Amino acid sequence: MDQEEARTRILDAAERLYYARGVQAVGMDELRTAAGVSLKRLYQCFPAKHDLVEAYLRRRDTRWRAALAEYVEGHAGAPGERPLAVFDWLHGWFAEPDFRGCAFLNSFGELGATSDRVGRVAREHKRALLAYLTGLVRALPVAEPGVVAGQLALLVDGAITTAALTGDPAAARHACAAAGSLLAAAGAREA
Repeated sequence: MDQEEARTRILDAAERLYYARGVQAVGMDELRTAAGVSLKRLYQCFPAKHDLVEAYLRRRDTRWRAALAEYVEGHAGAPGERPLAVFDWLHGWFAEPDFRGCAFLNSFGELGATSDRVGRVAREHKRALLAYLTGLVRALPVAEPGVVAGQLALLVDGAITTAALTGDPAAARHACAAAGSLLAAAGAREA
């Protein structure tokens, strides 16, 4: 097995285990076993656990945002439909059997006070999501797209947190209704 294959296997195992149970609950030996690599290879790829956690979060960020954008692009025709399609995608994600909330907030809750790197990656993810939402809102006739996008981001995070705590995907539908009211109040119309 070459270095890249080992790295991919380790990141796959880390994503599965860290997301399901939390970073601190998973030891490097368990991770090594799940990835099917030697401990030596694991530490060659990731010299310290915080290196692995950062890599896991960065990869998850890329995948998560790409899946969201692909869904919105494929399921929303008019610009006015796009912000609300975000919540449709969230509903599908919330209904997945392995849904455990926001990996970034979960990791920050565990390690944010002691790991600047985890905090930085979590903040970068939230800024990137806000930038994406701002782009969607800028296509609409609203006076302050940055403000409206910030409000939508709060609805997204609130829906994720509520769905994780309650186990009910309907949190996305409730947030979508609130987002629709917010957009209407901001002057957005179907574009």
